Amino acid sequence: MREFCTKWWKRIATVDMLFIGVLTLLASLFSSWLKQFPGFSLFGALIIALLIGMIIQFPIRSAYVGSNDGRKAGVKDAAGLISNKLLRLGIILLGFKLNLAVLFTQGIKCLPIAAVVVTLTIIVCYAIARKLGVDPMLAILTAGGTGICGAAAVMGLAGSIKVPEDKQDEKDNDVTMAVAIVAIMGTVFALLEIALGPLTGMTKDQLGITAGASLHEIAHAVAGGDAFGAVDIATIMKLSRVLMLVFAAIIIAIWWEKKHSEVQSTGKKTVAFPWFMLGFIGASIIGTFVPFVTSITPQLVDFAYIVLGMAMAALGINVNFKAIASKGKKPMLASFLTSILLMCFAAGVAMLFF
Repeated sequence: MREFCTKWWKRIATVDMLFIGVLTLLASLFSSWLKQFPGFSLFGALIIALLIGMIIQFPIRSAYVGSNDGRKAGVKDAAGLISNKLLRLGIILLGFKLNLAVLFTQGIKCLPIAAVVVTLTIIVCYAIARKLGVDPMLAILTAGGTGICGAAAVMGLAGSIKVPEDKQDEKDNDVTMAVAIVAIMGTVFALLEIALGPLTGMTKDQLGITAGASLHEIAHAVAGGDAFGAVDIATIMKLSRVLMLVFAAIIIAIWWEKKHSEVQSTGKKTVAFPWFMLGFIGASIIGTFVPFVTSITPQLVDFAYIVLGMAMAALGINVNFKAIASKGKKPMLASFLTSILLMCFAAGVAMLFF
């Protein structure tokens, strides 16, 4: 135990960790402030934080790292640790956003729709991506982000995938690429639905359900629902999809270990079980049924987004632009084609059941 604590203290108690920690915190706070303005609200705080991280990596390299190999390794390790550990904490805290009582009463019709939508979207998007030649990890991360809840889903599912140490950089690049893809697709389709929705002859509730069942980020679904005057039903539908992240993460962890794991076997059968998802469910239960916690839920959710924003900014600091440029077109096409099918399917379901 002492050896474990000493090892982690040496990783955490460094100038590089303090430097990157402060930068990612500032990036997260700035993105949370920026999202309140028109235009930026469509992207959401997490995407803005990722973009800030990608931008500030250049001054970090030139002004702080320079030719110092020790600092280069320290910055990379610090950003990697922040993106990995704060991601899990942020996902757990995000559970407070899920009011289970509302989902299982007002949203009772939304839950089976969410289960079908998420399952079909992940399967279809993954199949298209693989057909186009996208590697399995990037394909499943893009599919999960498209089908569930955008950036948070990509980062949550990444926790279900174990890779060897020498493949960690590739995994981080795939995570960043998948986040960027679903951010772009979500924004494009949010604008498309807002423009076309009034022309379809659908009711406000039907348009809200379509937005919640098809758009990628929570911010996109809220923006779409608000444009149609159906923000409540759009949010409930979207949060029903968010709940599916728990089941998707567990199933994908088992599937990945069985089909694609490259981690050397130790003789024991182990799966990268996303234990933080149990924390996510626990937070949902506490936030729903513990009175004094319910009163501070908005503050806890705000803190969750600050923590996740730090993780996203750290991810942006370590991003490899060359890798994204060389691998990004095919998964983006897969997400685009799947998003068209998803939008049409969601509209059909909305007209049938609402």
